[in-house]
Formats: sequence, C-alpha cells, structure tokens
Amino acid sequence: MPSKNQLFVFSILLSLVSCNITSEVTEKNRTLPLAGTWNLVSSKVITKTDTVNTFPVKGQEMIKMFTDNEFSFFKHDLNYGKGESAVFDAGSGTYKLEGENYSEHLAYCNYRDWENRDFNFKLILKNDTLIQTGIEKIDSLNINQEIVEIYVKKK
Repeated sequence: MPSKNQLFVFSILLSLVSCNITSEVTEKNRTLPLAGTWNLVSSKVITKTDTVNTFPVKGQEMIKMFTDNEFSFFKHDLNYGKGESAVFDAGSGTYKLEGENYSEHLAYCNYRDWENRDFNFKLILKNDTLIQTGIEKIDSLNINQEIVEIYVKKK
C-alpha cells in the first residue's frame, strides 16, 4: 500500500503532466489557424501591368485544404467533366507558416512542370477569410506573375 507521501508526490506529478499536455494542445491549436477546408471566392493574376480576374468562373468551384503542415487544392467543373468547360486541377505539398510568411513546396500537380517547386507568399487571416498574395515565378516556363487569392473557410 502506497504511503501518503507517495500518493502526494504521485498526485503532484500527475497534475504537472496534465498541465503540460493541456499547454501542448493549446499551443498546437494556436499554430493551426489554417487547418480545414477553404473555398476560393476570388482570384486574380497580375502580370506586369495586366490584371486578369481568374475566379470565380461560372460552373466551377475550387477548395484548398490544410493540415498541420500539408496543403492540397482541387478545382473542378460542376458538369461532372462533361462538355467544353470540363476542368480538373489538383495539387498538394507541404507548407510552412511563420507569422504572415507562408511558403509552399508543390510536390504534386496535374501541371507536372510545376512540381517540386517552392513558392513564397503572404497570408492574412481575418476571421473566416484567408488572403494569399505573392509571386509565382518559374523561369523555365516563362512564368512571372503575382497572384491574389481570397478564400472563405468552409463551415
């Protein structure tokens, strides 16, 4: 049978461990503001002095999903791949977020020449709205454009 002193020490240790677990969970929740699914509501591409609104597109939807260090995106038409407006785009990889500095490593993409590339952006998170801005530059594809994407968190 444990002594009162042993029970006291055990209860103190148990309290400390549970406080540490609570602290880790709280800290992890603070570092995961992106976790979940986001609907793209607006995007534009700026090349030199030309600005093109690229989304919304009638009959299409796009989502971006985040876990603790991975992202994926999917865009498709709402006609189940039928007709001239059929489209399906997808990609995924890893990301790092430090304050507003957001970097992606695009590991998989249906546009295969974009794979294994790194992109740096700024992210602004306001309640249920996410604004992603930055430069996409791939010299070998002659791509040098600024993007502005606005997402709303899916409920």
